[in-house]
Amino acid sequence: MAKNVSLLNNKIWLSSPHMSGHEEKYIKEAFNSNWIAPLGPNVNGFENDLESYLENKVHVAALTTGTAAIHLALVLLNIKENDEVICQTKTFAASVNPVTYLRAKPVFVDSEKDTWNMCPELLEHTIKDRMKAGVKPKAIIIINLYGMPYKVKEINTISKKYNIPIVEDSAEALGSSYFDQKCGTFGDLSILSFNGNKIITTSGGGALVSKNKETKAKIIYLATQAKEPGIEYSHVTTGYNYRMSNILAGIGRGQMKVLDRHVEFRRKNYNYYLKHLDTIDDISFLNEPEGFYSNRWLTCIVLKTNQMRDDILKLLGEDNIEARPSWKPMHLQPVFNQYPKYLNGVSDDLYKKALCLPSGSNLTKIELNRITKIIKQYFE
Repeated sequence: MAKNVSLLNNKIWLSSPHMSGHEEKYIKEAFNSNWIAPLGPNVNGFENDLESYLENKVHVAALTTGTAAIHLALVLLNIKENDEVICQTKTFAASVNPVTYLRAKPVFVDSEKDTWNMCPELLEHTIKDRMKAGVKPKAIIIINLYGMPYKVKEINTISKKYNIPIVEDSAEALGSSYFDQKCGTFGDLSILSFNGNKIITTSGGGALVSKNKETKAKIIYLATQAKEPGIEYSHVTTGYNYRMSNILAGIGRGQMKVLDRHVEFRRKNYNYYLKHLDTIDDISFLNEPEGFYSNRWLTCIVLKTNQMRDDILKLLGEDNIEARPSWKPMHLQPVFNQYPKYLNGVSDDLYKKALCLPSGSNLTKIELNRITKIIKQYFE
């Protein structure tokens, strides 16, 4: 096993922010006009930019985080204490935490191998089993993992069959599409994230995507403390402080100008890794099924064994390169281990063997070569 230690090398991050150069213009306008509050022209402009990009006649409300967007989606779907919400187990905890904010119960469903997202067959089995036990799930939170769209046709057919709404978590999938329709438009409600490591960033931020203007108005109402119209501070329902600030929205407006270019760069990263590592028998990649288009937010490889995964992770770390294991499934998390789970072994296997490689849109070929060289040396 080759060992490559060079702590003097510059840090290569997993997915670092990549500015366009346009952000400062919008931020300066916010300061010059004193629009520093969670409203203003940048907020409206950013929402309009996103609505135009998503194309499918959707309505976008800019919020503080993607997690806040999931929370509000569940509130809009009237999720209450002890209600059951079906969740993809292969995801980040932020996709599930809002279920517990409402004292509802997540029910975890495993993945399929084609996209690593929720398995349609297992989803339907889960719904039938919960209904047999006398509890019909109230919602399905589905993930577009690492930018790969979920099996929209199959999952949405099941959703309609049992009349269970879908919350589509596209935090990692802005710029991805399924048969030419953009991710973030397939759920009854869909969410986006603009965290610092995402395809575009507002430093911190998210959005909730709805199908009509009335729902968007209700989202904004709830996200601004549910204040009733008028000069008096009157409230008839619980509200939240979830509206994005005009300054952060300005960053988002600058980022929207390079969104497609960032997707192009990340897909080039994937192609570079594929070209240089696909000949190694012990490495496999997540390929796009026909009609699926991934933004390749993160490039993930699957090693033959857990030991190989850990060895390569260690070697990259010793060379000042940030890589990560794939998401630890939620059913393995101590905070969620008391909840029902329907498993087929796919997410457990991926957790042991899959490795997320540096995938930022600002990676250079020199950096990509440095990463792949270390991995190839291991197998030599």
